[in-house]
Amino acid sequence: MADLQANFEQAQLDVKTLTQRPSNDELLALYSLFKQATEGDVHGSKPGMFDFKGAAKYEAWEQLKGMDSDTAMQQYVDKVAAMKAAYA
Repeated sequence: MADLQANFEQAQLDVKTLTQRPSNDELLALYSLFKQATEGDVHGSKPGMFDFKGAAKYEAWEQLKGMDSDTAMQQYVDKVAAMKAAYA
């Protein structure tokens, strides 16, 4: 668990050093995995219909409902590693 947490924290730093901006879909995936790993299942009310960005983020996070924190952390780490390889 300690290794996973350390890898997760390193991935958060690594993602900020990418040489190319990830696509919107990649950013949504990272956001939802991060939120699931750190806060668990989505909570709060869904943003209004004119808040397109907020609604997209909420829906992406909602799709991960039920995923445990460790799985979300590992998927985040794996996604950042793949992005580093693609954008290196």
